[in-house]
Amino acid sequence: MKRPKISVIIPAFNEENAVGLVVKAIPSEWVDHVIVVNNASTDDTRRSAEKEGAIVIDQPAKGYGNACLKGIEYVNNMSEKPDIIVFLDADYSDYPEELPLLVKPIIEDNVDMVIGSRALGNRDNGSMTFPQIFGNWLATRLLKLFYNYTFTDLGPFRAIKYEQLIAINMVDKTYGWTVEMQVKAAKHKLVCTEVPVNYRNRIGTSKVSGTVKGAVSAGYKILYTIFKYL
Repeated sequence: MKRPKISVIIPAFNEENAVGLVVKAIPSEWVDHVIVVNNASTDDTRRSAEKEGAIVIDQPAKGYGNACLKGIEYVNNMSEKPDIIVFLDADYSDYPEELPLLVKPIIEDNVDMVIGSRALGNRDNGSMTFPQIFGNWLATRLLKLFYNYTFTDLGPFRAIKYEQLIAINMVDKTYGWTVEMQVKAAKHKLVCTEVPVNYRNRIGTSKVSGTVKGAVSAGYKILYTIFKYL
């Protein structure tokens, strides 16, 4: 079977010490383009990513969703579109080497979207804060209750068919990005599955879960998004 075209989008805000490691660890034989979205960074994120061969584009408007949308915009303007988009964080908490695990259900079983579940995999002690763990637990149960879709995580390491990503029309610009994708996947009746992924302590401090304000804002946005699309 011919390997599908795969593009990886990595939103990155001040990740100069981690993003190069992430790009380097992506199995190049599986991927056609690695796109790092430099999201208003004030450090050497751009240089670190470019050094490892990534395509780096700038998104001056802060926000995780803003960065992902910018990456999608870049892909939309490519002359040859990918078959699969993989999203991956720039903090080196995920294991990029596990990318084949995420795309194989799409390639072999015609699944539309695959979530890398940290809840099903192995996590290093302290790699997820209590608000993160509880928030994921609550959000996934609400998704089951209101949308009848079973997930165990809102993990950022995920793969989705390009055509389905465009069809669900992502719009969230900040913390609600991951749950919006899962809510819209449910509403569009996409075929979804999860695979266990491992998770380690990130390099540096989280801009979301590392602060009380960030954790509260993210929690509110996740719950708001779940109820918004009912």
